[in-house]
Amino acid sequence: MTEPVIEVVDVVKWLGKGAAQVQALKGVSLALRGGELTLLMGPSGSGKTTLLSILGCMLTPTHGTVRMRGRSTEGAGPEALAKLRREHVGFVFQSYHLFPTLTATDNVRLALDVRGENSARAVGKASDALAIVGLAHKRDAFPLELSGGEQQRVAIARAIVGQPSAVLADEPTAALDGENGNAIMALLAEIAKDSSRGVLVVAHDARILRFADRVVHIEDGCIVGDRRGDAALENDQTDCAVPS
Repeated sequence: MTEPVIEVVDVVKWLGKGAAQVQALKGVSLALRGGELTLLMGPSGSGKTTLLSILGCMLTPTHGTVRMRGRSTEGAGPEALAKLRREHVGFVFQSYHLFPTLTATDNVRLALDVRGENSARAVGKASDALAIVGLAHKRDAFPLELSGGEQQRVAIARAIVGQPSAVLADEPTAALDGENGNAIMALLAEIAKDSSRGVLVVAHDARILRFADRVVHIEDGCIVGDRRGDAALENDQTDCAVPS
């Protein structure tokens, strides 16, 4: 089995302060592997987005270990974590987060601009990424000239243009109709297979289950189910032993 591109081990996360503190994650372990689309499902408030944020180094755990390509992030400061995100993680969200005054190409190349990429090379890579998502013919279009599905494809192109180890997508189909949602999921599955990236999709829509290689269920901050293909495996964390 391949080495995980991102891994969390016994992760606990508390959110809030004082009497308002809530334990969002309760000793969660999860390995995201390349070439695989993992679907993370659970009810609202179950800890899905918190786990995605920790996998993407946007949040740090209260307890536990995060490894990016085998390297622990323990002790990493904000600048080091930002560098890890830029180099290893691409993000896709329900809202497309495109700049309305920029073309599709310029929206995609922003991910390279923050890394100091040469301008001409960045434009070329952005064009290549748009071709991968099927929008080579829309490279000069502005967001308002694109459909919702096309805007999400631009967002995916932006997520993959820097050749990240993993793509983390938080409800990427929630704002789309069924046809466009299925097309986006098929694209993400293709990206996982063709590029050996690990792709994690947070969702609650059971209609997209068929696109996943692996389905992980989380409830009340605990992973309660984990299955690959037709095999169902119950996770041994269901008792949620919690470090204090």
